[in-house]
Amino acid sequence: MSDHSLKKIGVLTSGGDSPGMNAAIRAVVRTCAYYKTECAGISRGFEGLIHNEVRELGPRSVRHIINRGGTFLKTARSERFRTKEGREDAYQTLIKNDIDGLIIIGGDGSFRGAKAFYEDFGIPFIGIPGTIDNDIFGTDYTIGYDTALNTAMEAIDRIRDSATSHNRVFFIEVMGRDAGFIALGSGIASGAQEILVPERKDSIDDLFKSLEESEQSGKKSSIIVVSEGEEIGNVYELAKATKEKFPKYDIRVSVLGYIQRGGNPSCMDRILASRLGVAAVEAILDGKTDIMVGMRSNKIVHTIIAEAIRKQNEIDIELLRISKILAI
Repeated sequence: MSDHSLKKIGVLTSGGDSPGMNAAIRAVVRTCAYYKTECAGISRGFEGLIHNEVRELGPRSVRHIINRGGTFLKTARSERFRTKEGREDAYQTLIKNDIDGLIIIGGDGSFRGAKAFYEDFGIPFIGIPGTIDNDIFGTDYTIGYDTALNTAMEAIDRIRDSATSHNRVFFIEVMGRDAGFIALGSGIASGAQEILVPERKDSIDDLFKSLEESEQSGKKSSIIVVSEGEEIGNVYELAKATKEKFPKYDIRVSVLGYIQRGGNPSCMDRILASRLGVAAVEAILDGKTDIMVGMRSNKIVHTIIAEAIRKQNEIDIELLRISKILAI
């Protein structure tokens, strides 16, 4: 590591929580200790930075958290940090606590805030992608995505038991307002009849055609997985329209909601978070800033924050094709 001018690094989690954030914090804190650099934990994200919610963290401070969901530093969204005055208050907190670098664990909104802060005051920072949506450009997977995917899949598996027992059609909404990664992954893994995602221009007629073909092929029950950002309607609207078209269908709706954000992180998320936490500290100590660390083809990569914010991970078109083949 070349930049020994950094004596203390602050770490915070911002925006929505995701399983694996604790593992990332642990990796940051212990890597700082390994390189004999102080580490400070900032509670409640940028809001906590404004209000000087800072405490020293060492290797023992982060024991027994690698397996816990959420973030023990807590997280929040900060309207005040969007203002120059709010960022000035946050900067004064860094001065008071002798913090000369930041590691931000969060999504694109968190990175936008960090970039504005860097442009105002020149505080070096590294971003770590933590969001269940998996929509951050510059990494194959974000921290929390794998856990959320498995949580959704397991829930859909349980719902299928009821669907097959009663010959029902279930509309299941999963998280993903602007990205259909969870819907597509969990839908394929659970054998869904249809998967509706915001990236694809679906139509209600296509859905009806699929259900008709399903019925003709002898299927007695169906699972329709819907991303919450689906443009043709939410699960309740889709269920109502389907009931009007097929009055004999026994239709049910299930919204998985926030259960997808919680729970102990999967093995994959713990390893990903650990690798990215180490990479973030090593990058900032090496003099790098205004970048995000990510994983591409199982290798650590650096992406300029402006690019990570401007672009978005694209859904795998091949998986959409596969889902159609396997729904026959």
